[in-house]
Amino acid sequence: MLLLFVKGALLGVIITAPLGPIGMLCINRTLDRGFLAGFSCGLGTAFGDASYALVAVTGIAVFEEAMSAAELPLALGGGLLLLWLGHRGLTHDPVEAADIGAPGLFGTSVATFLLTISNPATILSFGALFAGFGLLDETRRFSSAAIVGGVFSGSLAWWFFLSGAVSMARERLSGDFTSKVMRGTSYLLIVFGFVALGAGVYSLLK
Repeated sequence: MLLLFVKGALLGVIITAPLGPIGMLCINRTLDRGFLAGFSCGLGTAFGDASYALVAVTGIAVFEEAMSAAELPLALGGGLLLLWLGHRGLTHDPVEAADIGAPGLFGTSVATFLLTISNPATILSFGALFAGFGLLDETRRFSSAAIVGGVFSGSLAWWFFLSGAVSMARERLSGDFTSKVMRGTSYLLIVFGFVALGAGVYSLLK
């Protein structure tokens, strides 16, 4: 169970780390209003990621036979997806921050939750990454709970780290801070992409 939780946490970080509109919003809110304002953006996103993870593990359980047959293509697809995300982060400028009107902490969390679940492509990403991490066979109730809990914890930990780092260093941040974050997370995605591809090739050859 602990290993499944750790894998889920890694998935949560991987899904969340690319610096998109919500990530930029988190940084801007932290700079303008402090740690809690930035972290509230991530809290809603973490709940959104956990919701998609729950949908993914439920779908895997329902279509277990079909998903098992497609495990290798999905695993390779997950690795390629990570490589593409990493390459995109290295070759593109930071995106614009999300525009939300919610001023309070609770309203910000609700708004970012709704923004997160409004992107159906995320569920496809979860399916591919589940295969890349060898989680398609983990359809038991407690296994699914460990994975979903891990995704939530990993996503939340990333937002805590990002908001905390920006808050502590807000007076010393360089103008290219967001570009450095993008490059760092992009290299991380590329590493995990090669790991997922390696695991897929290994399962094909054994």
